Amino acid sequence: MSLTETQNAILALIAERIDAEGMPPSQTEIARAFGFKGVRGAQYHLEALEAAGAIERIPGRARGIRVLQPPTPPQHELALAVAHEDVGIRVPLLGQVAAGLPIGADVGSDDDYILLDRVRFAPAPDYMLRVKGDSMRDEGIFDGDLIGVHRTSEARSGQVVIARIGDEITVKLLKISKDAIRLLPRNPDFAPIVVKPDDDFAIEGLYCGLIRPNR
Repeated sequence: MSLTETQNAILALIAERIDAEGMPPSQTEIARAFGFKGVRGAQYHLEALEAAGAIERIPGRARGIRVLQPPTPPQHELALAVAHEDVGIRVPLLGQVAAGLPIGADVGSDDDYILLDRVRFAPAPDYMLRVKGDSMRDEGIFDGDLIGVHRTSEARSGQVVIARIGDEITVKLLKISKDAIRLLPRNPDFAPIVVKPDDDFAIEGLYCGLIRPNR
């Protein structure tokens, strides 16, 4: 059974994460990386990969995925260049964002751009920020990751957002209730940030995927 482009890209992500970190991405991480609305989309493609014999899933084991078939690489460098031309997007790297306590945005120069694979981000990012800290660890966002940001001032409760409090920028899970707005970490070692009524607070954008530089 042949794989679709998306399934081959997911297989490549799984193989890359196992090689780099010793474990595959979670279904939530796959869903976020490819812009699926929920984990069901990731489950569907994992089932297809298993049916095709590309992976083996180990029952009852968290992140229990073993790669049986390597992802299909481009046949030659020209094919890779064409692929980047077709699906690549050039996005500026503006600075860094805290996944811990808020820190000031360290804005880079206009010459700092990254060529990204469009299929790994949804919606398309307007810019990238480098993560500092590990308060979003359980969301699959780690210190040093480059996260894509879709610029918007609106967000729903339950979305991962890039928020500004005063002159400080942070990435957190947005929770909106009748009496409070909270920015929640995804690491129990960190405390939530409660937005006070008189805080200069704004949503700067939505998290829409990441890349993990080799380090």
